[in-house]
Amino acid sequence: MRRFIPATAVLSEKTKYSLPLRRWRWRCFSRVAQKEFDNKGGVVVPKMPSFDYAPPPYTGPSAAEILSKRKEYLSPAMFYLYNKPLNVVDGRMQYLFDENGRRYLDAFGGIATVCCGHCHPHVVDAIVNQTKRLQHSTILYLNHAIADLAEALANKLPGNLKVVFFTNSGTEANELAIMMARLYTGCHDIISLRNAYHGNAAGTMGATAQSNWKFNVIQSGVHHAINPDPYRGVFGSEGEKYAKDIQDLIQFGTSGNIAGFISEAIQASPIFTVTIDFHGVGGIIELAPGYLPAAYNIIKKAGGLCIADEVQGGFGRTGSHFWGFENHGVVPDIVTMAKGIGNGIPLGAVITTPEIAEVLTRRNYFNTFGGNPVCTAAGLAVLNVIEKERLQDNAFVVGSYLKERLIALKEKHDLIGDVRGRGLMLGVELVTDHELKTPAKLETLHLLDQMKEIGVLVGKGGFYGNVFRITPPLCFTTKDAGKLLRFGCYSDTIFW
Repeated sequence: MRRFIPATAVLSEKTKYSLPLRRWRWRCFSRVAQKEFDNKGGVVVPKMPSFDYAPPPYTGPSAAEILSKRKEYLSPAMFYLYNKPLNVVDGRMQYLFDENGRRYLDAFGGIATVCCGHCHPHVVDAIVNQTKRLQHSTILYLNHAIADLAEALANKLPGNLKVVFFTNSGTEANELAIMMARLYTGCHDIISLRNAYHGNAAGTMGATAQSNWKFNVIQSGVHHAINPDPYRGVFGSEGEKYAKDIQDLIQFGTSGNIAGFISEAIQASPIFTVTIDFHGVGGIIELAPGYLPAAYNIIKKAGGLCIADEVQGGFGRTGSHFWGFENHGVVPDIVTMAKGIGNGIPLGAVITTPEIAEVLTRRNYFNTFGGNPVCTAAGLAVLNVIEKERLQDNAFVVGSYLKERLIALKEKHDLIGDVRGRGLMLGVELVTDHELKTPAKLETLHLLDQMKEIGVLVGKGGFYGNVFRITPPLCFTTKDAGKLLRFGCYSDTIFW
């Protein structure tokens, strides 16, 4: 069915009249798309590719009813994406469905969480079968699910990283990793990167380095090093020059010995909003080449442990390697993970060496739901699917194709300031001035809504809220990638 979308249909009243609309009159560079505009200026939405699943009719409350209840009963700190929030009621593989049965191409993957695909049958079967047999007991009893997943994860990591502690989220995992580093070294100081996001609990909020995500509470013992950002950073792509700032922080901000260093291999953005003056973090920033080896060397000399945050970059998402840190040729002392580990099930983990793990025996440390049999059964199924369906290889092939096409578009369209990332973890930064790198905030918001209206879901991040985050399920195909690129031509504002 053809659908026509007015050019200003997705603009809120707050922004509609403040936009410099002359900047929006970009022509579409697709001949096909140029022929598919109606005589009223609307846009003809292209047909979705065929798919062998149709969701059952939805009989639940409408989006308006849910939103009303949400505003009354849920925390006002919760926000939603798009001017007209999307009521998602069903999902299969790389697609999501709204209350009306409309299908959307999901290029966001639930914030880089859905790696196997929505409701992947093997993962669903593992969850259902375990739930039918035993939903929960306690890790004080024996159950093979937790041990089987621990063994499988340990076999995916290098060196002596083979002791696993399960959590429920990435924040919990990073919180535990920081505490373990402090206990093991006997030091308190942690170094993280500016622009980093590692969670929103006490310790992880300290390691997070953006004012947008830091409440005015005590956050002690964390120092934030210059971010090795090849696009906006002061040293460009010269990683070793950025690493020198870590040495300066140790010499002038600590006793000379530190607890550890925490970083992502690619800074991602776990949270996003749609307002103009409130933004996500990260922005899919790949660390400058040579940075991590130099940084790890400095940290080791100061007696610290190196923590790799793989919450978003792990489980084959970068394509070339299973873990993001492997792209930099380093081996951390502690690895944290979540999101993709459960394909949507709340599950996280901390993996370290036997020597470091020993510190938790000094006192009692317990997590009621960490290692829950249903969650760990799901995690093992996820690992099996990634291997059986070669999803890491697929992420490399499809991600490389998509990135290459996006880079080619960058050469044609001034609005694209930077294309970055690896595999199916890509970022497209929009700017209104290439030399000044002025963030295209309003344009990003408008384009985000326009893409949703034509059936494509992407994320938004970056400190300035001007980065498209492309982190689809790893079952994404080159055909899907082509559709993502092609669909943009059906809006008067989308440039690719």
